[in-house]
Amino acid sequence: MLNIELTRFKVKKGKSKVVDEWLSFLNDNMNETLLTLEAEKMYVETIFREMLNGDEYLYWYSVQGVGGQEVEDFESFIDKKHLEYWEECIDKDFKAVDLKTEVVIIPTQIRKHMN
Repeated sequence: MLNIELTRFKVKKGKSKVVDEWLSFLNDNMNETLLTLEAEKMYVETIFREMLNGDEYLYWYSVQGVGGQEVEDFESFIDKKHLEYWEECIDKDFKAVDLKTEVVIIPTQIRKHMN
């Protein structure tokens, strides 16, 4: 079984430059970031960014197996820094929006490795 999500989060006003830093941090530390995915059973994680009507949003797309560890449970510097950026940048007053999954297309030869 897979958990496939696309969720929209609003960025706090005035935090665009910190978001730039956050996303650069993840990209610049990709090798270390990838090491955290196995315990999470995270097969794909992608972050999208959008400006809409003057507001900024981040979208998280993920394909994750069931029973993985939560990011909050990790002790790595990557996860700790990621959560610090999250706290600083994500507007908790905006209710995150989970988009509805309608179709999942993953070839069988790839899907069999995701569980």
